Amino acid sequence: MELHEIRYALAVFKTLNFTRAAEQSFVTTPALSRAVKKLEEELGAPLFQRDTTGVAVTDFGRLVRPHLEQVMAEMSATKLAARGFLQLDNAPVSVGVMCTIGAARFLAFLAQFRLDHPGARIHLVEGSADHLAEQLLGRKLELAVMAQPEGPDARIRRRALYRERFVVAFPPGHRFEALDEVTLTEAAGEQHLLRASCEYNGQFTDLLEARGVQLPIVFRSEREDWIQTMVAGGFGVSFVPEYSATIAGLRTRPLVDPAVEREVALGWLDGAALSPTAKAFHDAIAVWDWG
Repeated sequence: MELHEIRYALAVFKTLNFTRAAEQSFVTTPALSRAVKKLEEELGAPLFQRDTTGVAVTDFGRLVRPHLEQVMAEMSATKLAARGFLQLDNAPVSVGVMCTIGAARFLAFLAQFRLDHPGARIHLVEGSADHLAEQLLGRKLELAVMAQPEGPDARIRRRALYRERFVVAFPPGHRFEALDEVTLTEAAGEQHLLRASCEYNGQFTDLLEARGVQLPIVFRSEREDWIQTMVAGGFGVSFVPEYSATIAGLRTRPLVDPAVEREVALGWLDGAALSPTAKAFHDAIAVWDWG
């Protein structure tokens, strides 16, 4: 049976008049009559009794009507759900964000995305670059914002978002406040607070060894907020991405000689079909002006 046949029959149930049912269904009366007749043939018995006095519902019609109404109700619910999904209503997407990326950097973008797509539901998942890559490959994430100095897995596609330099973070009153920039050699001997989750730790280790610079590590943590809070409190210095320095009172200067930069990119599994919400997020973040 066809859905339009059910719809026409329900219109006749409601009006008990084939002409009015046809008008409400925006079809001709003969077309509606043929469709109802075909439905009756498929069901095996007449739904209506037609005579010169009008139209009456048969006992079989009264039995079948609730089932036909249920079919139409379920189809309408399915269409609404599909339309809502395509319009991003209640359509969730899991987006990984590397834990070393400052949240403040994304507030403006997330706020605008929310305004443009009020029905979208974003689940942000924090983790290291390696962890997020594993989540992408395991299809537990659709998208991830991350930086990988060694380059991502070949199975992960990427779109560059912005670049940021590393800076030296230090407490108020530190000698670095008198400088416009700080070289790696000038940081020698400073007590170092290590950001254990930093994806560039290997590169910094190689640079320090190449220059014979000693930086005694007095504390290490994967918590970015702890490291920055301790730096601001005078426990030592740390190398942090420029846009990740957010703790009040923290002072920073660009790291030079050598300058170290990272590229933050959006990653997704190559060949994977993105959900409508993920596609909208991908397209929006790709054209966002990071300033």
